[in-house]
Amino acid sequence: MSEAVSQPNSIKKILPLILATAIFMQMLDSTILNTSLPAIARDLKESPLNMQNAIISYVLTLAVFMPASGFLADRFGTKKVFITSIILFSLGSLFCALSQNLTHLVISRVLQGIGGSLMTPVGKLALIKTFDKNELLKAMNFAIIPALIGPVLGPLVGGYMVDYLSWHWIFLINIPIGILGIILGLKFMPNYKSAGVDFDLKGFLIFAAASLLLSVSLELFGDLQNTTPVLIVFILGFLFMYYYYRHAKRDESPIFPLNLFQVRTFRVGIVGNLATRLGISSVPLLLPLMIQIAYKQSAVTSGWIIAPMALTAIFGKSYVIKILDKFGYRQTLMTNTFIIGTLICLLAIPDINTSLYWFVPIIAILGFFNSIQFTSMNTISIADLRNFQTSSGNSLLSVNQQLAIGFGIAFGLIVLKIFENTDLIHGEPHNAFRYTFLTIGILTIISGFVFRRLHISDGKNMKSKEE
Repeated sequence: MSEAVSQPNSIKKILPLILATAIFMQMLDSTILNTSLPAIARDLKESPLNMQNAIISYVLTLAVFMPASGFLADRFGTKKVFITSIILFSLGSLFCALSQNLTHLVISRVLQGIGGSLMTPVGKLALIKTFDKNELLKAMNFAIIPALIGPVLGPLVGGYMVDYLSWHWIFLINIPIGILGIILGLKFMPNYKSAGVDFDLKGFLIFAAASLLLSVSLELFGDLQNTTPVLIVFILGFLFMYYYYRHAKRDESPIFPLNLFQVRTFRVGIVGNLATRLGISSVPLLLPLMIQIAYKQSAVTSGWIIAPMALTAIFGKSYVIKILDKFGYRQTLMTNTFIIGTLICLLAIPDINTSLYWFVPIIAILGFFNSIQFTSMNTISIADLRNFQTSSGNSLLSVNQQLAIGFGIAFGLIVLKIFENTDLIHGEPHNAFRYTFLTIGILTIISGFVFRRLHISDGKNMKSKEE
């Protein structure tokens, strides 16, 4: 990876906070809508089922525009693009709150998605270019915490706002956070550029089409009654991926160069992110669903049950550097993935008569190990990238993570629906959730073997100076 550009200490102190602000806005917004859809549907006089378009439009926009984030940052500078992205995201949030019908809301969510697709990747790119390898782990560790807290706080905050205020506030909450991000960005965000950057428009369109088709297929996979169109869209997505591969082999400067995958740590990080998030990403959605559907509890109660995950994620942040320095990336990621998979399996043990409090310690421990997992995967992925690879590699990592989260959520719901339609559950919806947790937990354990491809010495240059 490239050597860092020397920056004043004030910038190095504030830059992780700026990235954390962007990640928090994006992750909170991705989940806060889930518990609020029925209330928004009533107000806009729409069916709750149609309201899924408000979520899908945002996810699709992220998938389509994220590949361009690296080029735009290189061409116009990280500072300009980052501040513009926060402005777009904040304006989109304001327009969402002012929406009078579903069409207005979907258009506003697309504007939000354009801002969100640039905000986090460009902020992360500035972080990578500012910090030395031996400082990057600590900086990334701080910035990544909102990615763990956002999905947990989202349903809780959304539940309270809908019950005690109105659904409009789930969007208006972004405005003050966005203003803070703009102020900090204007003062402390460095403006890195790269000379002589060409934009691979053809490659961008091919990759965007592939991302779009795969994302659409993810959203449609829940419809198990009519699988043929879904499979056609899914296969088309992979065909476009292959088409991009052929294009990248011929083009002199593709948007995502194939030489990225010659970097072993990047290759393992990408595959590991995709594999392990299948289980990790589905838990924050499945557990609240189970508490509300099977246990007949409120959205606020389900939010409080998973809230400890956010607290222990913060606690885990202070230990991850020591753990990585002692055990290395290979052993840490393999062991950590095994622990996470086992904890997900434990969620399947309580029956319908067991107290809800049984889940709290499992979720609390899970938050701790999730913190270690995300920090470790993200830093090892970019550990060995060269200077000319950082922008495209960081953009591809962001796209991969977004698709991985989508795959995880879709996969969890598909497994749940399959078990709901079997005789195994004996008419008890709760049993379908138990079998689902067991399935995704076992698959998470198996996914840990991806990290066997790492060498024991990988990541040594990422060690913190503070030891």
